[in-house]
Amino acid sequence: MRFMTSSDKPDNAADTSDTTAGPTGVAAMDWAAASADPQYRAAVVDLLGALAYGELAAFERLAEDAKLAPTLSDKAELAKMASAEFHHFERLRDRLAGIGEEPTQAMEPFVAAYDGFHKQTAPSDWLEGLVKAYVGDSIASDFYREVAARLDSDTRALVLAVLDDTGHGGFAVEKVRAAIDADPRVGGRLALWARRLMGEALSQSQRVVADRDALSTMLVGGVADGFDLAEVGRMFSRITEAHTKRMAALGLAA
Repeated sequence: MRFMTSSDKPDNAADTSDTTAGPTGVAAMDWAAASADPQYRAAVVDLLGALAYGELAAFERLAEDAKLAPTLSDKAELAKMASAEFHHFERLRDRLAGIGEEPTQAMEPFVAAYDGFHKQTAPSDWLEGLVKAYVGDSIASDFYREVAARLDSDTRALVLAVLDDTGHGGFAVEKVRAAIDADPRVGGRLALWARRLMGEALSQSQRVVADRDALSTMLVGGVADGFDLAEVGRMFSRITEAHTKRMAALGLAA
């Protein structure tokens, strides 16, 4: 679902390695202790279900986008990315099963939102597909990274590993920049496309949170030292700022 790597992580993304103060509340617990709260458990099942379906959808999309690749080496690179996404899905699926949850049931509530997003943002060519994977999926990564800061240590480690493990950001940046250098008019089209992706991705994130009581409670307070409403606003501001940095990396105007 992402091209993010640990080196790509925006400066303003949630940093779970803050050395000035240790984690408190649920964030200081492991899964065994934190999951005693049924509301927290429900929130984590929702989160893992959303992530798992996102990874499965990303696998399908990257495999489909590989058909648009202009060269065999590009096709192989996308196939490699698709494989990485499927391995992420397997880790999340296995974790859900390991805590006694049925993975397909956990994923089902998020199918419509993800499928709707991908239907609304189907790329028309290879470059749009790269921008979508790098910019669009990274917005979701930032959202989940923010949430991860409030999770128990076991769940947080899994979520961050899934977000950080692909390592292909440089591929998208290289290809998009080369295309813009070859034809500067491409930049304007891709910038409009990326702005559309930003709007759709934020709307999707907000809809998912609003529709799932346990997740919304985690974010606005009451579970896992949750965010208050003002902090939710600041969270989306940080996500927007990270998007602007990615646009600059691609050579696009935000």
